[in-house]
Amino acid sequence: MKKIFILTGEPSGDKLAAEAIAQLKKKTDNIQYLSLGGENLKKIGVESIFNLNEVTYLGFTKVLTNIFKIKKKINETSNKIIEFNPDILFSVDSPDFTLRVAEIVKKKSKKIKTIHFVAPQVWVWRENRVKKIKKFIDHILLLFRFEKKYFEKENINCKFVGHPLLEKNNKSKIDINQIIEKNKAIISIFPGSRDSETDILMPILLNFIKLMDKKYDDFLFVFHSTEAMRPKIENYLKQITQTNCQVISDEKIKNHILEKSIFAVAKSGTISLEIANKKIPFIIIYKMNFINFMIVKALVKIKFANIINIAADKMIIPELLQSKCNPEEIFNSVTYFIENSKFMENQVKETQEILNDFKTNSLPSELIADFLKSHI
Repeated sequence: MKKIFILTGEPSGDKLAAEAIAQLKKKTDNIQYLSLGGENLKKIGVESIFNLNEVTYLGFTKVLTNIFKIKKKINETSNKIIEFNPDILFSVDSPDFTLRVAEIVKKKSKKIKTIHFVAPQVWVWRENRVKKIKKFIDHILLLFRFEKKYFEKENINCKFVGHPLLEKNNKSKIDINQIIEKNKAIISIFPGSRDSETDILMPILLNFIKLMDKKYDDFLFVFHSTEAMRPKIENYLKQITQTNCQVISDEKIKNHILEKSIFAVAKSGTISLEIANKKIPFIIIYKMNFINFMIVKALVKIKFANIINIAADKMIIPELLQSKCNPEEIFNSVTYFIENSKFMENQVKETQEILNDFKTNSLPSELIADFLKSHI
């Protein structure tokens, strides 16, 4: 029996990997799987060697203060993979972790094929990484068409497969009226899937909601969370008196909630593609500590944080970053949009034009599954 080890480093990568492996399982049952993954891979029956939270770290200073723990976990993961002896190491996203593991694995066992999905963002910073990557990665599967030129330039085997989060899922019937309050317009909130992100953004978001409640009484604020982060978010919500806030962690329900939303406020990241794909207007927020921000500012070479804005080369989705990521700015931006429907319509129209270039004729998860099957 053939073997695949699936290597992720955070919840978003776990979700992307699960989409592809679910398709691969439909195509063949002659593969044994093991992973470093989270709840999404677990749901499709793939066991994980560690809890994903053990390897999820945010920011340069967080990494520096945990450098020995991370190095130890990289070595432990590499050893577990070699012990499993897979035909393919399928690494997904989180390049600072997954690619370090892949490099060690390749040095120890040349025969293991290394296939990485979600290329490191060399078009944002550290383009010289491409030269190093080609020494230990056999194939790179790309989310975006424009990335090909960076890897083809170094003769790295690469393939544009598109983004699984842009796939149109079959809708199951769920009556969300039994879950949420009736007669309230929904604003979906995405506070992040990492502890440190949530700890920074939740107090800001709760104060934003307080400002909204002073002006409106007809909104329900639904926090979209992973199962692992749900207790933390619920603890934050206990600190306020507002009753118009709920936390949802079930993926199917989250999709229905988002589709019924009139607006969304989201932490910068891949979730923006899901929101845009549902044709929901939104804004992006993000904040990190000052030292991390100054390091990133010195290194990055792009004007925008969000991939839609980057692809468009203009600000389609408002980005409230660092000092602008505060309750008042978020309140002003949200009220500006919801009171001017034309601006919401224009944003949705422009995002759809950008997303069309991100899509493939086939389902991305099927393309990935076919690729893995053909290389095992």
